[in-house]
Amino acid sequence: MTLPSWLERGLADLFPNAADHHNQTLSTRLAAAQKAHRPLRVKLGIDPTASSIHLGHTILYRKLRAFQDAGHTAVVIIGDFTARIGDPTGKSATRPQLSVQEVEENAGTYLEQLRSILDFVTPGRLEIQHNSTWLAKLDLTQVIGLLGTTTVGQVLAKEDFAQRYGQGSPIALHEFLYPLLQGYDSVMVKADVELGGTDQKFNVAMGRDLQRHFGQPPQFGLLMPILTGTDGVQKMSKSLGNTIGLQEDPLTTYSKLEKVADVVVDDYTTLLTDLDPAALPKDPRQRQKAMALEVTACLHGREAAQRAQAAAASLVMTPQSSAAAAQVPETRLGPIWNWATPIPAYQLLHGVFQAKAGVNSASEARRRIQGGALRLDGEKITDPKRAFAKDELVGKVLQLGKKTFCRLIA
Repeated sequence: MTLPSWLERGLADLFPNAADHHNQTLSTRLAAAQKAHRPLRVKLGIDPTASSIHLGHTILYRKLRAFQDAGHTAVVIIGDFTARIGDPTGKSATRPQLSVQEVEENAGTYLEQLRSILDFVTPGRLEIQHNSTWLAKLDLTQVIGLLGTTTVGQVLAKEDFAQRYGQGSPIALHEFLYPLLQGYDSVMVKADVELGGTDQKFNVAMGRDLQRHFGQPPQFGLLMPILTGTDGVQKMSKSLGNTIGLQEDPLTTYSKLEKVADVVVDDYTTLLTDLDPAALPKDPRQRQKAMALEVTACLHGREAAQRAQAAAASLVMTPQSSAAAAQVPETRLGPIWNWATPIPAYQLLHGVFQAKAGVNSASEARRRIQGGALRLDGEKITDPKRAFAKDELVGKVLQLGKKTFCRLIA
């Protein structure tokens, strides 16, 4: 049996991809569940280690939504307990442990951001679990029992641990617990499938091992690619300033998307929309715009995306009349602000335009802003104290009056 097209779209890895010892493939488990009128339980765990979600995260949520639309149950696990440890995957050093309050505050914003992607309405299509519900109740005997299901050699075989161990970098013992606890989540929710990025294979496989240990049919691991950032080079990461956040407005979203490197346009189309990349225009610039429109529409709705596209076109044409958009001068933000904290609008204006437009003091910057002279990607900024984080500024056009423009870069 073959997998349905909605499941195969964008898929990076599926394991096991042959019949396991239960004599099942994912295709046969899907068929058996359909025959029994039992939806599969599809797990996706998220650790609220930050307050916002970016496009890179949505690849997994879109696949989870595809399972929902096919009649299955999405089991979203808010890792409010595991977030206090921090996933060591991809880390070269021990992550700082978050407080309970920090985790709760971050978790509070996650579900609201996911409403544009997941089905929160249809009965039986969504379960939301917090893993503190069961992990906080484990006693030391149970923890020792979990530790007894694996070996130090198995854990050190995990690429990140192996690299750090080889380099002599410290590995705290509590980090070894993370994959075990994530795996135990699969036991507690009786997952049939776990979704993850390609960097999560070890953790997902740990869930399979623990389910076998507890006498459950092991889950299938379905892994999706890691999204390349807007720079077209490195993975999308807030720390690299190459993200597009779900909380960003449609114009900002569209404006960033239509400027991404040509090499990622097809991947963005495949992973972030339902559109066939073959349906995009052949002209590279038009391909960017078509992809940007479709992704923005998926997040904010078709009408909002079309308004954003029109506003972006107007913005691009204004600063240079008939010249190309690439001629908008660029200003590097690094020398202006150290990013320890967000930058207030008046300091941004003063730092960027003091040499170009006579904004020679902070008070003059405040006056210009209050007078309605400042726009960011077409949005009028009227509060001089409004603060902007780095990822809210990189790649956008700052406009003073009708004739002074610059594109902000990291």
